[in-house]
Amino acid sequence: MSRTRARTAAVVGAGAAGLVAARELLREGHAVTVFERSGRVGGTWAYDARSDPDPLGLDPAAPGAVHGSLYASLRTNLPRELMGFSGFALQGRVFAGDPRTFPGHREVLAFLDAFAEESGVAGHVRLRAEVRRLRPLGPGEGWSVEWRGDAGDAEEVFDAVVVCNGHCTVPLVPKLRGIENWRGNHMHSHNYRTPEPFQDQVVVVVGLGASGVDIAREISKVAKEVHIASRYTQDRVGKVDIYQNVWLRSEVDCIQDDGKVCFMEGSAVTADTILYCTGYRYHFPFLDVDDFTVDDNRVGPLYNHVFPPKYAPSLSFVGLPSKVI
Repeated sequence: MSRTRARTAAVVGAGAAGLVAARELLREGHAVTVFERSGRVGGTWAYDARSDPDPLGLDPAAPGAVHGSLYASLRTNLPRELMGFSGFALQGRVFAGDPRTFPGHREVLAFLDAFAEESGVAGHVRLRAEVRRLRPLGPGEGWSVEWRGDAGDAEEVFDAVVVCNGHCTVPLVPKLRGIENWRGNHMHSHNYRTPEPFQDQVVVVVGLGASGVDIAREISKVAKEVHIASRYTQDRVGKVDIYQNVWLRSEVDCIQDDGKVCFMEGSAVTADTILYCTGYRYHFPFLDVDDFTVDDNRVGPLYNHVFPPKYAPSLSFVGLPSKVI
């Protein structure tokens, strides 16, 4: 955006990406409004002890659907030295009494609260303001933002919009062959909070990413058995030495007619719960634009994962890449 003329800019989401995007826009002299659907800033770092009525969380618009995906014990998997913003470090400061190199989610949330206040962004955030529709008005005419707040529905026009609605909310659930034969419980890690519900169960954890390893380790303390299924374990299937009750399996082949979970290497287990730790899908239900797709979790077309060419620079996306520091 030009330094010579102040513009109005809407930022969708008050998580880490939205807060820092808003700060940079304010530094450039623009008029900024941040729309946040929940009752506080922090985005995915705001812990919510509730879970979805649907354990798979397949419909984010369903009554009672929960935005947050944190579990109670979650800690960062990056050291605090790598998690600060320019000019506002997490390193060397303690925000919620957790000085560990890999702090818990409460520390990160307190850091984001402090950043929002000290940067001046907090005063530009509208809480409980859900963006319902975002559409271009025409070349050079700005963007219509239709939103819903406590007072009802409203519509405003902005020169530009930055989309920062996150990508750890809507579960990505694979369709297992024979799942219609499954007779036990199944859920996505989006709805996992504490290990106690898995007491004395046999649990199949699908996925070997950060959450899969973390949750499998935690529930192994109370479960009877934990079997981690992943396409990346073909050459090291079997008992995990450092745990009494954890096995690595190849990916799930199918659910057999008798309800057993069968793995690609040929083994099968009778399980109580299938827990999908299979990540999330990008979701922009409010976006009403042409030439924009989410195909196999690839968002595009985007230049540098930020600007859709047809609408640049008045529409941008911040925080989409997930495999970066």
